[in-house]
Amino acid sequence: MDFQFTAEHDELRQTVRKFLNDKSTEAAVRKTMATESGYDPDVWSQMAEQMGLPGLIIPEELGGAGMSAVELTVVLEEMGRALLCAPYFSTAVLATNALLHAGNDAAQKDLLSQIAAGKGTATLAFAEGNSWSIADIKMEAKQDGSAWVLDGTKNYVLDGHTADTLLVAARTKEGVSLFKISGKADGVERTLLPTLDLTRKLANITFKKARAERIGAAGDLTAALEKVITLAVVALAAEQVGGAQRCLELSTEYAKTRLQFGRAIGSYQAIKHRCADMLVAVEFAKSAAYFAAFRAADNDTKDLEAASHIAKSYCSEAYFQAANDNIQIHGGMGFTWEHIAHLYFKRAKSSSMLFGDPAHHREKLAAQLGL
Repeated sequence: MDFQFTAEHDELRQTVRKFLNDKSTEAAVRKTMATESGYDPDVWSQMAEQMGLPGLIIPEELGGAGMSAVELTVVLEEMGRALLCAPYFSTAVLATNALLHAGNDAAQKDLLSQIAAGKGTATLAFAEGNSWSIADIKMEAKQDGSAWVLDGTKNYVLDGHTADTLLVAARTKEGVSLFKISGKADGVERTLLPTLDLTRKLANITFKKARAERIGAAGDLTAALEKVITLAVVALAAEQVGGAQRCLELSTEYAKTRLQFGRAIGSYQAIKHRCADMLVAVEFAKSAAYFAAFRAADNDTKDLEAASHIAKSYCSEAYFQAANDNIQIHGGMGFTWEHIAHLYFKRAKSSSMLFGDPAHHREKLAAQLGL
């Protein structure tokens, strides 16, 4: 399939990069990731008011930009490159897609309009134990009059400790459904997790007889929510590509300027070949991520699932390789806490595990082949 970015896509990339070069500097990342919230509310407001980024894929009639997974890929690639600390993925990708694909009309009109305006953050709570599969959800929701009561725990919820609205996937007699509850509601206990990657916050959320509103359509929403996770995997692959590209840039820039024995270290075969290998890996990762994004934009259900598994497995490994090589090329300095290389390394490692590691996605591919 032929896929190509347009001049409009290039302009979007340049605009977002300019914004992030100003708002997501290394100093800003280090300052923000050290806070409990993990993001700067002022920057979040500017992303909405100046850029319209939270509402990127929200339909225009609900206040969004009405764009596709391709434009989202461009934006997330730049955010990954800049290590942006913000609840963008949780709100603009997970929660938004959950509402678009599994939410009812009332919830879409209410919540998506708020997200597009930058007036609230949201996230999707679905993982239980160590499983990222919708089919493995065991948490139950029991009806009590017009409300539903949630009991149980959700793990690894992106920005779950700060999200204004929690979208919770839980089982009813009909199957898996979707529920809305305030992050500050009675019976909701949110625990920020100590994680390797401080640039992305995760939380465990325990519900104890918490009263929620059902916003998913009647019936089993397993297939719809699996589509949401597939789209999240595609989006994450784009973010990984951005991080990998930045590691390549940092490595080659250093290799050209760092002198050893009177020569730039990039002139030595060991460094030169390592940089070349990084370039190959990054370019292949881009192809995988972009193919998946264009399949998502075309709503190509047949190829999308396989494309998402390929993108996640390859982009995870390419990013990790690039982040590791970036440290090696920078030598002893790259191993220090003061150098930005270790921030990319930690993001690469954590992202490789999010929504399943490369082995998990290869198993999914093998299953599609009947193996």
